[in-house]
Amino acid sequence: MGAPERQGLYNPANEHDACGVGFVAHIKNEKSHDIVEKGLLILENLDHRGATGYDPKLGDGAGILLQLPDAFLRAERAKQGLRLPPAGHYAVGNVFLPQSITGRKACESVLARIIHEEGLEFLGWRDVPVDNTILAEAARDLEPVTRQVFIGRPESLKDQDAFERKLFVVRKRAEHAVRKLKLDDGKQFYLPSLSSRTMVYKGMLLANQVGAYFLDLQDPGLVSAIALVHQRFSTNTFPTWDLAHPFRMIAHNGEINTVRGNVNWMRARQKAMASDWLAEDLDKLWPLIVEGQSDSACFDNALELLVMGGYSMPQAMMMLIPEAWAENPLMDEERRAFYEYNAAMMEPWDGPAAVAFTDGRMIGATLDRNGLRPARYQITDDGIVMLASEMGVLTFPQEEVNKKWRLQPGKMFLIDLEQGRIIDDEELKRNISSARPYRQWIEQSRQHLENLPEVEDSAGLRESLLHTQQAFGYTQEDLKFILEPMASNAEEATGSMGNDSPLPVLSDKDKPLYNYFKQLFAQVTNPPIDPIREEIVMSTMSFIGPRPNLLGLDVKPGEEPPLRLEVDQPVLTSANLAKLRQIDKLTHGKFRALVLDMTFAASEGAEGSKAALEALCARAEASVGEGYNVLILSDRNVDRQRAPIPALLATSAVHQHLVKTGLRTSTGLVVDSGSVREVHHFALLAGYGAEAVCPWLAFDTIADVAGELPGELSAYEAGKRYIKAVNKGLRKVMSKMGISTYQSYNGAQIFEAIGLASGFVNEFFTGTATQVEGIGLDEVAEEALRVHDRAFAHDPVLDHLLETGGEYAFRVRGEEHMWTPDAIAKLQHSTRSGKFETYEEYARIINDQTKRHMTLRGLFDIKPAGPSISIDEVEPASEIVKRFATGAMSLGSISTEAHTTLAIAMNRIGGKSNTGEGGEDAGRFRKIKAGEMLSDIIGKGRIERDIELKAGDSLRSSIKQVASGRIGVTAEYLANSDQIQIKMAQGAKPGEGGQLPGHKVSEYIGFLRHSVPGVGLISPPPHHDIYSIEDLAQLIHDLKNSNPVASVSVKLVAEVGVGTVAAGVAKAKADHIVIAGHDGGTGASPISSVKHAGAPWELGLAEAQQTLVLNRLRGRVRLQTDGQLKTGRDVVIGALLGADEFGFATAPLVVTGCIMMRKCHLNTCPVGVATQDPELRKRFSGQPEHVVNFFFFIAEEVRKIMASMGLSRFDDLVGRADLLDTRAGIDHWKAKGLDFSKIFHMPAVPDEVAIRHAETQDHGLERALDHELIRAAQPAISRKEKQELDFPIRNLNRSVGAMLSGDIAKRHGAAGLPENTLTIRLHGTAGQSFGAFLAKGVNFVLEGEGNDYVGKGLSGGRIVVRPPVAFRGETQDNIIVGNTVLYGATDGEAYFSGVGGERFAVRNSGATAVVEGVGDHGCEYMTGGTVVVLGQTGRNFGAGMSGGFAYVYDVDGKFSSRCNMAQVALEPLPAEKAAAAASEFGEDTEYGAVDLRHLTMKDEDLLKTLIAQHVEWTGSQHAKNILDHWDQHRAKFIKVMPHEYRRALDDIKKNAKVKEAV
Repeated sequence: MGAPERQGLYNPANEHDACGVGFVAHIKNEKSHDIVEKGLLILENLDHRGATGYDPKLGDGAGILLQLPDAFLRAERAKQGLRLPPAGHYAVGNVFLPQSITGRKACESVLARIIHEEGLEFLGWRDVPVDNTILAEAARDLEPVTRQVFIGRPESLKDQDAFERKLFVVRKRAEHAVRKLKLDDGKQFYLPSLSSRTMVYKGMLLANQVGAYFLDLQDPGLVSAIALVHQRFSTNTFPTWDLAHPFRMIAHNGEINTVRGNVNWMRARQKAMASDWLAEDLDKLWPLIVEGQSDSACFDNALELLVMGGYSMPQAMMMLIPEAWAENPLMDEERRAFYEYNAAMMEPWDGPAAVAFTDGRMIGATLDRNGLRPARYQITDDGIVMLASEMGVLTFPQEEVNKKWRLQPGKMFLIDLEQGRIIDDEELKRNISSARPYRQWIEQSRQHLENLPEVEDSAGLRESLLHTQQAFGYTQEDLKFILEPMASNAEEATGSMGNDSPLPVLSDKDKPLYNYFKQLFAQVTNPPIDPIREEIVMSTMSFIGPRPNLLGLDVKPGEEPPLRLEVDQPVLTSANLAKLRQIDKLTHGKFRALVLDMTFAASEGAEGSKAALEALCARAEASVGEGYNVLILSDRNVDRQRAPIPALLATSAVHQHLVKTGLRTSTGLVVDSGSVREVHHFALLAGYGAEAVCPWLAFDTIADVAGELPGELSAYEAGKRYIKAVNKGLRKVMSKMGISTYQSYNGAQIFEAIGLASGFVNEFFTGTATQVEGIGLDEVAEEALRVHDRAFAHDPVLDHLLETGGEYAFRVRGEEHMWTPDAIAKLQHSTRSGKFETYEEYARIINDQTKRHMTLRGLFDIKPAGPSISIDEVEPASEIVKRFATGAMSLGSISTEAHTTLAIAMNRIGGKSNTGEGGEDAGRFRKIKAGEMLSDIIGKGRIERDIELKAGDSLRSSIKQVASGRIGVTAEYLANSDQIQIKMAQGAKPGEGGQLPGHKVSEYIGFLRHSVPGVGLISPPPHHDIYSIEDLAQLIHDLKNSNPVASVSVKLVAEVGVGTVAAGVAKAKADHIVIAGHDGGTGASPISSVKHAGAPWELGLAEAQQTLVLNRLRGRVRLQTDGQLKTGRDVVIGALLGADEFGFATAPLVVTGCIMMRKCHLNTCPVGVATQDPELRKRFSGQPEHVVNFFFFIAEEVRKIMASMGLSRFDDLVGRADLLDTRAGIDHWKAKGLDFSKIFHMPAVPDEVAIRHAETQDHGLERALDHELIRAAQPAISRKEKQELDFPIRNLNRSVGAMLSGDIAKRHGAAGLPENTLTIRLHGTAGQSFGAFLAKGVNFVLEGEGNDYVGKGLSGGRIVVRPPVAFRGETQDNIIVGNTVLYGATDGEAYFSGVGGERFAVRNSGATAVVEGVGDHGCEYMTGGTVVVLGQTGRNFGAGMSGGFAYVYDVDGKFSSRCNMAQVALEPLPAEKAAAAASEFGEDTEYGAVDLRHLTMKDEDLLKTLIAQHVEWTGSQHAKNILDHWDQHRAKFIKVMPHEYRRALDDIKKNAKVKEAV
């Protein structure tokens, strides 16, 4: 099987990868074969971070980078009778060549010719010996011939650096020349390395095959002082030898989110770049980055260019991956000036995570600003440094290790092999940032738009405000739902209940071009960011105007530094725009602005629009030559004669034109448009090249309504709030893709188009995906003209009013909706009366889309598979309904009554209900007797409308959701599941988190969610244990261990590229994958997410099916789809496109009474479905029987369609996209351009490749250490006898404790075992997720160290990690556990005698922990529990912390500057009197999960007790020293107290006093 070509919805460009990385080096540059062997051993022990495809021998690639092994190569050449020049005077290239002799000879000839043309000496070839018997067949089929080319350095090249530059030119020229030959197997030509310093051996290999395949690596004579290794995990597994890492200079273990924009800007700089170092050779390098390379390969090319262009490697890395400097008050001024100056030189490559880099003379690594893909390192006394994605991959005698530490966010770790020492981040960056006068250069050249003198703004409206609004398509909803909430509340409005209006291309209404684009977002392969709680990494700063020469390292004497025109944020007021228009005067000619008119004569029609667009591009190009360096695209000339070109079209057309002509970096691009009003509009304009945007009509509109807004705001104040809202919204849109800076987002095109023709998109939005064709330039122009014409037509209704809109809620004159009052009434009547005929009337309203086009599937025709059959022959409805599941709606988002009704109904029919993200009452797990009432199980005070239950009923939700907040995820919760669903994204708001405000956290919800009533709960945008595909594999492994009989599901949201993500998820061992549509989602979400993020499920499902089949992985997983599924026809189409199962959320809620008021987020649902209000819940009228009827009606409709198709088995529907066709006779002026052939594509694969679920995943659970633990601990588990056990452990033992705890939870529930029943002592380095979900009564005492995710979901157990006795380091200065420790812990204790990594105790809701230092974001989103930090903390401590206490030992007196003060207060340890006695406070459940010690013990007593316990369990000398000198240390402790928690505790105390008085 070769790598498939682009076909259907599959596009190889969507592939992602992430990986395990590591290196070992000798600080003193002592070369040995031992280093090579150690590197290969690291690789083998990182094996679980890779993955295999359908063939267990087919991996994604692995490799090793070494210093050039001079002695080995001399010996090899001597065998050929040849001598090599001295070291440094020759280079070697490892070359992949085509298998065919003709192809090979052609490539060798090209390379030899170019070597000669560049003045270098061709010294011949050597065959690299390999053993390919170990390869998978598919890897062998495309295996290149590997040869080494030897090149001599001529005397004309004065040093080795000049030689390296020439080699770079040779390689780039050879790549371009071979590409031009268009050989059949030319793609096999590739140079893994070409250098006089380094050499790379890599390929389509498994981690343990690298040393076995390349026989050179087995030769003891091959020596190096460094070995950089990498194991790749890509989402697809197609044979791609060249995409294995390391690349020439880097190995990388993350995903670059902005790669499209970064590559665009590199291309755009082409004509504006010059280099003293590369001189005329620079022109030979283009294109520097060719299409089809991975993000890491693109990054490697950019790094090479900077290094060859004269930057030192560390400086180049600082430019590509800058620290978060904009919001960092702790950064020294010189370093800030370096970053600030270089921010204008180059936009960040955002989101690359940990990157290891080397040029053979130095080796180092850096972590990006978000710190999301950690790496740790150890240093030994004899000068060995080992860095890797995890510890335990290489072990040293503990007495020889002198330092254990980690890469920190934004920090760099560097070994200079020539100096023979480690250069720390501080020294390294101080040397670089003080080498040039960056601050002086900035002050010389900077102009800040805000600070320029005010000028008169003469631009006014040419028509009335109403007519101008109408000309730009404003509706009443734009004011009510968009502008007014933003202008009054300074944030975007919230919506709920998904989106049931048509796509713009299907709509009869005229839509702005913006609406045809959907935002992309991060899922699985890279994490989103929290732009609110982690604001320190975000930046909206923008530069307007020309960009400096990237390779202009210095400002030469007599020259001016490059011009800089800065804005702090990209939303310009009309006053700012007026300054820009007159920038020439204000900057004394340094900047010159030209206003380009974006309007055209309306009388000229669509042709006029095209001509105007061409003229706009030509004028923009000419303006650069005329000396203008700021272009303002403006549509202020709109009036009844002149219509606007859509601003997005004009912006992208000009941006792309200037990129193609190489002029884009010579000028700035600002948009001044009346069409811009929503956050989505700003995001699009930024994504397609606008450096700043002035929404002039939005400001005029806000000024007009300001007086009517709450608080009677001035126009200035309302405008200011609007700007704040836009920026907050922009940050959210950027961060959902994991992008932290506006500069990186600018031009990055993080969108897909739905309903636009590919010809149109390729011309004006080059590089943007569009999958189903649609309208072109003529129709886009026509749509804009229709809006303009209607604005000035004499419609009596619109003379004094804007159009209704109807996008966000059903309106009689507004946009169409699927959920009409008629459809709702018919569905409710049919399911309550049990009448299938009424249901059929409802189904006709939904299914018949001949008159109103609502969905893509509405335009599909279902073809027969053969002659029709009797319905009696079709699979019974009772079997079909087992494929149905209800949506993930938590008890909290919907009422207890609604949640339990759905669970009862789904259990009656054998389907599945979903807990949603909110935990589940353990009372619901028990068996039910006939006649029992719901209130008997839940509690009378917790139910407002009771339900009588039947024998055999169950309230248990089969699907237990694990979302980013980990709310209520305990060992017991997981043990009581049939399926565990990891919510990567949700249709309503993909890439975003959620929040349950404190006022909604009632007593019962606090109990369910292990939190305190009144304390708010935050679900962060990312899962903090899923920053990449192999992290997801780890979480799947954790959950599968906790409950081996449950299937593990991963929920994704449809977007372009979701297919390749689904393939990666299948390789990560998921059993089940959900593809959700953009239009679903019952939860509250920002309006721009409801409307503009994600794609229809038809697209996502079809892409997932096709990509899984191509990867031969479809049979391993069950595939489910959801998102506004309403009828049996929807189910049949879903099945034909590949779904085995189907999720319904909105429709079942409608059945239980929902009338689509869309007020879910307001807690005012009038029918008791989506509210916690006790009075409103009394109105709930749904019954389980109604839901049962609904699903059987759906199944009966499915059966009728199957009978008409001639199919009896549901399985025979699945994956048969060939039975779908486009409906004939579509004459809708926009929809007729749609082409669904890509959706209906079926990949051509051998018959044995499954197209539906047919196999089971191999989770490798038989290798789990827990099997041994469970066997040995039977007396403790079964009979609760006290036991102590002893076991060795290593990094390959992952999720240790999860299976053991699941077993205990199944037998004993949340109570677990009595305290200290089972103590297990372990020795060594634990693999990831050590002690996950550890149950009560179990103590894990580890002597060694832990990796990431220690104590994940801790469920009452105790975890102790202490260093081995032989380790001599100070515990408070050495790391002992990794990142994201105690994530989502609900109960238990943890004592760590050493430092923890980033995000310690994130989302802790009840555990107690003592640690001796933490990284950035400590105690983030914590809602309960107690954390004691006996050492240094990182930045942003306590962000989003709403409950629990933290006591921090303030080592340097600067803790307050490292703490996020938004939700917490800092207090010294109070010299208080003894707290009240514990007897004042009743049972724990009465106050939710509050720690009674927080009510009854004074701080000093609690703190000393915890430190004493820490000493007892770990023997920590550091902690003992604090206790022994308590009076001296006591004053250094600071208490971190969340405001909400204080309020909740005060309420509890008041209530207790009231009870006592009574």
